[in-house]
Amino acid sequence: MHNHEGVVSAMSLATDAGQAAEELAEQLLHPYLGFVLFFCSASYDLQALGQALQRCFGNVRLVGCTSAGEITPQGYGRNCVTAMGFNHAHFSIATELIDQVEHFSLIDAQHMVERLVGGCRSNTLAPIKGNTFALTLLDGLSSREEMVLAALSAALGDIPHFGGSAGDDNYLTHTHVYFNGAFHSGAAVVVLVNTWLDFEVFTTHHILPRAEKLVVTGADSPSRRVFELNAEPAAEEYARHIGVAVADLDHRVFAAHPLAVRIHDQYYVRAIQQVHDDLSLSFYCAVENGIVLTVMTPGPILPNLVTLFDGLQSRLGELLLTIGCDCFLRRLELEDSGTLEQIGGFLRDQRVMGFNTYGEQFNGMHINQTFTGVAIARGRAPGSQ
Repeated sequence: MHNHEGVVSAMSLATDAGQAAEELAEQLLHPYLGFVLFFCSASYDLQALGQALQRCFGNVRLVGCTSAGEITPQGYGRNCVTAMGFNHAHFSIATELIDQVEHFSLIDAQHMVERLVGGCRSNTLAPIKGNTFALTLLDGLSSREEMVLAALSAALGDIPHFGGSAGDDNYLTHTHVYFNGAFHSGAAVVVLVNTWLDFEVFTTHHILPRAEKLVVTGADSPSRRVFELNAEPAAEEYARHIGVAVADLDHRVFAAHPLAVRIHDQYYVRAIQQVHDDLSLSFYCAVENGIVLTVMTPGPILPNLVTLFDGLQSRLGELLLTIGCDCFLRRLELEDSGTLEQIGGFLRDQRVMGFNTYGEQFNGMHINQTFTGVAIARGRAPGSQ
């Protein structure tokens, strides 16, 4: 069966790293396995997991990252590892590690993309143009996403690109990407995927604008910290607009009352990470002096996802797999509203695999509070009728 299936999905709920790796290998290993992508809870002993994966998968390449929650073949998961195995008859995949994100330049990006394209070409599956997408997994606490993404986006040209920032189960302390047998922090992984299957890279969100506007009047861009909004202490002005006390500001409030910047006719969420004692606010994304933030309010999540998948299926046909980068703020919202099971079930039925992120990437932009990814169609095997 495996040589007909382009992708095999797997998961393990084992808390022991060795057992988890063995369970994944049991589900994924087959003669045509060319590549494995996985997302794991940060609760694992990462060093042990890295070594166990390398032992169990031998010379099959694995790439992955820690998450703030997993999307598994059974829906939303926690404290587990979820993985996809790609058949090398369907997918030609090349990978690179950016080990020092703070020194990554446009020249570096151009050389890297050249190597990646060369790596994909070596299997001569399908022409690069129109048949290739890029996936990035970034260390979600590195604060250098924008620089890396701008360089990569320029180098990728018309190759569509999406990705997610690694998470750590909402502790906001240590996030890691996995490459070449080990977990790395302060790093990023770039994956170039070439396939003869049809696919579409997408992003969607369910956030609706309100009338209120907040102008950033005092910010430190490098640290993504905003000290003043509308020339008032940032936390006070934000809290006043959404009608809560400064003392009550937390993750869940930020998720329920996001801020967004408008570019053309689209709104891009700039999610707040934390409030500081000096009443400044830290953000997950770039914020600069002078930008205008619109106060947003979440709409219902399910209708937005139904519309997304109806569209994808009408354009691509039956879906084999969707790799989804789902902002952890959306997950907090689902947990709060008691709809995690329902939405998880919908994602399971749509064959979505992925993880909850500390930020998403879409064609060179770093965004928040979205569901971003790639849908891959089942397609017809070459030569079959």
